[in-house]
Amino acid sequence: ADTKDQDWEATRMEVYAAQVHAMDRAVGTILAALDTAGVRDNTIVIYLHDNGGCAEELSPDHYARFQKRQRHSIPRTAAGGSAFRFGNDSSITPGGPDTYCSYGRAWANLSNTPFRMYKRWVHEGGIATPLIVNWPDGALRTGAVITEPHQLTDIAPTVYDAIGVDPLATRDGVPLPPLPGVSMLPAMRGGQATEHPLFWEHIGNAAVRQGNWKLVREYQQDWELYDLDNDRSEQHNLAAEQPDKVVAMTTAWQHWADGVGVLDREDVLTARRAHGVFHGG
Repeated sequence: ADTKDQDWEATRMEVYAAQVHAMDRAVGTILAALDTAGVRDNTIVIYLHDNGGCAEELSPDHYARFQKRQRHSIPRTAAGGSAFRFGNDSSITPGGPDTYCSYGRAWANLSNTPFRMYKRWVHEGGIATPLIVNWPDGALRTGAVITEPHQLTDIAPTVYDAIGVDPLATRDGVPLPPLPGVSMLPAMRGGQATEHPLFWEHIGNAAVRQGNWKLVREYQQDWELYDLDNDRSEQHNLAAEQPDKVVAMTTAWQHWADGVGVLDREDVLTARRAHGVFHGG
């Protein structure tokens, strides 16, 4: 009852829901086309959505900086040359082709419930996403819900495994590094999933997951440790009770970060400031 501009707030969610509905309809169009072509049964369909509800509040005053950062996706003018309306303000009704708005922290919190944090962070609210796989001729467990954790790096090994092709070892005579990740196909077919550590880093936020244990750190904060089998919403930090596990998982994360070339966040921010680039935090 205390929320201002309630009709506008409701419209923000209505527009978001309409976008979800449009995406669902588009996926249905693709599946119908596969049926029409007679190739649905032997086609692997993999669907996942972007990670985390977006809690960014876009101020109209920040358009110039945001446009500079996102210049390839945010136009300076709308179609036909009319003025482009940017930001979250009750005077701007979202949804039209001349608008660029977000649904804000409150709706992002609803989208992510019961998980913590949002897009940009690597707590569960920022990284958890469903993955739906359909392949009628693939001997997958029909209607099964698989709870073993995987991440994007497992998609390519899964596809290679499904089609029975090895990834390239060289390109133009140059050796290629092995693909990270593992195939999800055994678990999808009812077998044992291959346990492997999962790693994340995004704008200084970091995490590693090994089995049911997850070590996570918000940028410039201490590491937190959670038993996700019993605490998926990351409410009970066990770092003080499991110092040896924290050290071991921190070491594993740093080894991974060094191997893939993760840049120190402060160095990135310093370089961006030197070039006048808006970094957003």
